[in-house]
Amino acid sequence: MTTMTETSARFREFKMPDVGEGLTEAEILTWFVQPGDTVTDGQVVCEVETAKAAVELPIPFDGVVHELRFPEGTTVDVGQVIITVDVAPGSGDAPAPAAAAPAQEPVEAPEAEAEPKGRTPVLVGYGVAETSTKRRPRKGAAPAPEAAAAAAAVQAELNGHGAPAAEPEAPSARPLAKPPVRKLAKDLGIDLATVVPTGKDGIITREDVHAAAAPAEAPAAAPAAPAVTDAEAPAVVSDSARETRIPVKGVRKAIAQAMVGSAFTAPHVTEFVTVDVTRTMKLVAELKEDKDMAGVRVNPLLVIAKALLVAIKRNPEVNAAWDEANQEIVQKHYVNLGIAAATPRGLIVPNIKDAHDKTLPQLAEALGELVSTARDGKTSPAAMAGGTVTITNVGVFGVDTGTPILNPGESAILAVGAIKLQPWVHKGKVKPRQVTTLALSFDHRLVDGELGSKVLADVAAILEQPKRLITWA
Repeated sequence: MTTMTETSARFREFKMPDVGEGLTEAEILTWFVQPGDTVTDGQVVCEVETAKAAVELPIPFDGVVHELRFPEGTTVDVGQVIITVDVAPGSGDAPAPAAAAPAQEPVEAPEAEAEPKGRTPVLVGYGVAETSTKRRPRKGAAPAPEAAAAAAAVQAELNGHGAPAAEPEAPSARPLAKPPVRKLAKDLGIDLATVVPTGKDGIITREDVHAAAAPAEAPAAAPAAPAVTDAEAPAVVSDSARETRIPVKGVRKAIAQAMVGSAFTAPHVTEFVTVDVTRTMKLVAELKEDKDMAGVRVNPLLVIAKALLVAIKRNPEVNAAWDEANQEIVQKHYVNLGIAAATPRGLIVPNIKDAHDKTLPQLAEALGELVSTARDGKTSPAAMAGGTVTITNVGVFGVDTGTPILNPGESAILAVGAIKLQPWVHKGKVKPRQVTTLALSFDHRLVDGELGSKVLADVAAILEQPKRLITWA
């Protein structure tokens, strides 16, 4: 017979680590193991998505998987236990897991509050100290007993179920629902305590949650007759079938917060210039044949990136950041060049560290690695931190130009439009030339119009006459 002490020592818990810079939560995308599987120290057990990137989590000890605490698709706070491992299998009968595998969609048992003591080291990061572990309030926290009873009665009518036939359970009892249903209710902002269940044994179904959400979306002209009749029900279903609601989380949530914060914090100014880049395109073609550039990708973005770095060197004041807390302008004596990349999970902006120190072949290699890693969804949070200026290439979508929004904490962003063959006055005659439009957005707290104009003009001048990469470097 296994004693309590032996049992507690036999099972080890792995908590959701802080895989980024102060991130508070992550969504479990994929489990690579199931209960009963043998795991070894350093083996990847799951993939999670934070607000910045998708990250694989290795487990820091050997054993046999005993329990997966959360199913795929669940957002988990940093510091919560996500998996338990039997580190001494064969030493006795193991107690049954608290919950079955997620594929069986069990009725979720009440969650137990974790009480970690101190900071628990894990392979990727650290658990949260006891003094800093605070669970965020869920949407629609459970109301007082009287309010819950009244809300349940009203919601019963709105759901079209009529008044409940029996008294509900004690107000302190947690509503019964499967994990996917709980997630749906959380995404729609519905408090399960106010939803009348129609499933077997009082279990709340997806239909109950959708029915509870439907009245909130209906016009406000129904106070005189709040009950939904059977004849009106098909219209509600039809309307919902024409819309898809996508939860805002992960990278998309981070993008939204960053863009709103940037747009309403930094006063943006955007300037434009149209430039003949025919000579730059000829240089790109020549570099592709250069043996020193063998094995690296050469494209117009490479020369544009180098042109921006030279322009920053000639106008170093543009490479700065605004420190609101200390009311200081922080001049950066290095350039971490961000490259906006569209990925299946959304827009990310990894950056090339110390791009100003790189030769053209080194810059080409770094660009290639950055793009490849971003497309594979393997960009780390560290690769997206510390950027100073950014380039966004909207031209790959056939777009002429745009007004880019600054990446938070940066001073400028250069948008590059499509390169097209256009009529252009060259040496006094109208000729077909390869032309593009550049747009530079900058933080007007840091960059005056004169400085921003000089930077943009320098980039344009280099692309028009690429030999300036040598004469101005």
